[in-house]
Amino acid sequence: MKKFTFLDYYHNEVQLAFERTPFSSNPGHVWIVCRYDKKWLLTHHPRRGLEFPGGKIERDEKPEQAAIREIWEETGGEVDHIVQVGQYMVQGKAETVVKNIYFAEIKNVIEKSDYMETKGPVLQEVLPDDMNHTYSFIMRDEVLPRTLQYLETRKLLHPK
Repeated sequence: MKKFTFLDYYHNEVQLAFERTPFSSNPGHVWIVCRYDKKWLLTHHPRRGLEFPGGKIERDEKPEQAAIREIWEETGGEVDHIVQVGQYMVQGKAETVVKNIYFAEIKNVIEKSDYMETKGPVLQEVLPDDMNHTYSFIMRDEVLPRTLQYLETRKLLHPK
């Protein structure tokens, strides 16, 4: 499988592959591209801006469990279907971070009083081609467009 290498918003080297564990069988983070009712389900992080849900995998938690938990905590989304589509590694100046990438179809979004470290769900019909300052740095490198392209080519964005 082909691996992509590029720089992120902060000029850290990123490697991306659409395989299960090309960089680590024990990743520390998850990032989930979510669809709900034919819309993109994002969360509003108070410092970073709009982004797809994600976060750290807790001790004794499997990555897929972390993905489902992060969606719930940050958006109130209940997962109908989730699949791992890839993994990426960011080699920062202080540390290396490995994230599993998931695609999730959400069956329901429940209004909550607490969305943990975020301001809760944001639904968008389309994602802009050019992410501005409203969006998190996580949305501004090649991971998102390459992931969307992968989902499109695998026909995952158009369920039956």
